[in-house]
Order: sequence, then C-alpha cells, then structure tokens
Amino acid sequence: MSLYPVQLALSGKKCVVVGGGAVAERKTDGLLECGAAVVVVARELTDGLKSLTAEGRIETCREPYRRDHLHGAFFVIGATDDEKVNDTVFRDACSLGIPVNIVDDPEKCTVIIPAVVRRGDLTIAISTNGKSPALARRLRIELEERYGPEYETVLDIMGRVRTRIRERGRPSHENKEIFEALLDGGIVDAVREKRWNDVRALVYGITGETISVGEE
Repeated sequence: MSLYPVQLALSGKKCVVVGGGAVAERKTDGLLECGAAVVVVARELTDGLKSLTAEGRIETCREPYRRDHLHGAFFVIGATDDEKVNDTVFRDACSLGIPVNIVDDPEKCTVIIPAVVRRGDLTIAISTNGKSPALARRLRIELEERYGPEYETVLDIMGRVRTRIRERGRPSHENKEIFEALLDGGIVDAVREKRWNDVRALVYGITGETISVGEE
C-alpha cells in the first residue's frame, strides 16, 4: 500500500501517548518538539517522563488506558508492550476518526511516523511504509552525516532572501534562477566553513541584497 506523505501541524493540539516506557518517552519528545500538548497515559513512567510531568511540559494520567482518554485528541500514539492494549487504542482511535500510530505494528497504523533528520526548518523524512524501521534508522544516520548543521543556516538565509526577492514582483522563473544560482555558487560550503564575507558577497553579487550572517 502506498502512503501519502504529509506533515502535521501539532502546535497546541492534544496528542495522546499510551505507554510510559522508553519508546513512549522518545515519541513524547518528538511531539514536544512540534509544540504539541501531550498527554501520556500509563501507570508507570520513565524518569524522563516523570521529569517532563514535574516541569509541567506534559500531562500524565497514571491509570489504565480508557477510551475517554482520547476525548479531544488530534493524534494518538500507542507505545505499550501489551498487544491487547495497543489493539484497543487502535480500534478506539479509528472509531473516533483520530489518526493513530501503533509503534512497530504497521497493520495498526493510519499514520506511519518516519525517521527524521531536522536542521532547523529543514526536515528530511525517511519511511519504509513500516517494513523496516532498522533500514530507516540507518538511512537517518547517513543523512545526519551528509546534511550537517550548516543547512539550518543556509535555509535561514534562503528564506530571508526569498522574501525580499518575491517582493520585487518579478516572474517566478526569474526568481527560480536566482535561488539556483545561490546554491550553485557554493553557499553551502561557504556557510559550512564559516566564510561569512564570502556568503555576504555571494548573496549580494547574485541578488543585490545585503544580509547579516555570522557574528553580526
């Protein structure tokens, strides 16, 4: 089955994680990175989840899972080691029309969570449609090495330049040529090597725009 890749806007949305172990903690961390309002349902919690609760960053329900825990949820993750509980979470979420992911059980998912590399606003997602999480993790490691932190800065620069260029009201094909020229001109290497004078010169030479970068 082919899946349609999307990104969910979770900021401020209630997301329920059923389970309190290491996997649940990892999934909770990922949801918090996206600004979700996370509710964890589990009788036992990892130290990390306890800390997040004490800090007020998540809400916890220290009790067995019930269907009403999903009331008002935008997204649900089942991350317990109890197959019956995971199956119940899946069926409840489906009956309520809530997207659900049951960890390591693609047959009980309406959403597959990909392995992700993040560099600021740059997101690179790897999915095997649930067939091989191990392969997805391997590819994520390789991509983390290939696309380092310099890409966050490059994307920030490109975003600022794009805003200014679009304000000129020129045809889209001309704008495309400008952005491609920046990339072909070696902006990634210059940022990686922190050659900020070269970055400023490159941007000005191609776009006529002056930007602040580096230590400024």
